Amino acid sequence: MNRLVEIRSQESLCRERAALDSERRSFWLAQAEEWEQRALDEIAFHFRERNLAHGDPRVAG
Repeated sequence: MNRLVEIRSQESLCRERAALDSERRSFWLAQAEEWEQRALDEIAFHFRERNLAHGDPRVAG
């Protein structure tokens, strides 16, 4: 879960930069969205791994 904290931190940093850098606001918001998607992917991965470890048959295959 430390990785998720790092990813969310990067997302937050990009959103802060977007608020401060009006010229490149769209760039920073796009970067933040990429980090947000990475966070969602990390969460999904974590739950897939957890379900596999607990033998959840819905996750197999």
